[in-house]
Amino acid sequence: MQTPLYHAGNRQLQERFDSQRIADRLEQVTLHDRFTDNDRAFVERSAMFFLATADAEGQPDVSYKGGLPGFVRVVDDSTLAFPDYDGNGMFKSLGNILVNPRVGLLFIDFEHPGRMRVNGRASLAPDDPLLADFPGAQLVVRVHAERIFPNCPRYIHRMTLVESSVYAPRPDYEPPEPDWKHMDKFRDALPRR
Repeated sequence: MQTPLYHAGNRQLQERFDSQRIADRLEQVTLHDRFTDNDRAFVERSAMFFLATADAEGQPDVSYKGGLPGFVRVVDDSTLAFPDYDGNGMFKSLGNILVNPRVGLLFIDFEHPGRMRVNGRASLAPDDPLLADFPGAQLVVRVHAERIFPNCPRYIHRMTLVESSVYAPRPDYEPPEPDWKHMDKFRDALPRR
């Protein structure tokens, strides 16, 4: 059974600011657990999102995940998948998923202001069939959505993508090594490949 959207802390502030009626209406009208065609289009045109995780004790972490548009895919009406690319080797987010699968994803479109939250449960699969579809991926993360909801875009600053990262994996392309991997203080500690 899914927990209620609002807990005592939310309700306390909603009461203080007389926003319980609108909060309840937003839950009734916008909250859903299946990706719509518009949700799919929003996710799949995104070049980035933020991933919130927590460890087994509830210690939070948030990370930026980026790639070329299409690097996140809605694979069925309640599941999305994204690749895990080579990073700094700390595995803060993915390690958290192994001990606490609850995640929050925040997608933001800065060019046409809009945002969408996806909360659910994540799993990792080193042998996921989608792995071959994501050049440069080490793992595939699948998120079973429990709550999908758009947010008001009014505070989103309008920005334009100037250039995609040269490190973003893509077919038939070998990204350069980041400069930090050539530094003496890190070179001897890098994973063997």
